[in-house]
Amino acid sequence: MNNKFSKQLYQFPGKIKLILFGIVVNLTCGVSLGLFYVADTTHLSTIGTKEHFAGSEVNNEFDIPDKYPKPISELLTTTHNHILSLTFVFIIMGSIFYFSSIFSETIKTIIIIEPFLSILTTFGGIWLVSFGYPLFVYLIMLSGILMYICFFIMAGSILYELALKK
Repeated sequence: MNNKFSKQLYQFPGKIKLILFGIVVNLTCGVSLGLFYVADTTHLSTIGTKEHFAGSEVNNEFDIPDKYPKPISELLTTTHNHILSLTFVFIIMGSIFYFSSIFSETIKTIIIIEPFLSILTTFGGIWLVSFGYPLFVYLIMLSGILMYICFFIMAGSILYELALKK
């Protein structure tokens, strides 16, 4: 197999490796900022996640909630922007990760495909929580965790292979 698609990342020409390194570093910064935003708005808890989308519970009609439920227009904007942008993030990362030599083909396939499932599960779950199904907060958190784990596995292995592997 001596075609141009049989090369591994560490075998790419230096300038291509530099471009790919920069892409992955920039994507990692952007995704990390998104994770910090999630931590700030939800406190990485089921209660915080539920409140962020469905609003705070009030005990009586005179209480003012800490957080109001997200209006449909904001849910539409959030899901639209995130589904589109995260899809492109994982197209880029998966395409680069495809050339990694660190994992078996089966593991690579799982790591490449899983985030696409998590994107739909996470943002579908947000709608369910917003409309009165609070138990789906666990699905949101699990799929979000899996998506971030896959991203950082891809990023770490790509950066290692581009910078250190000979």
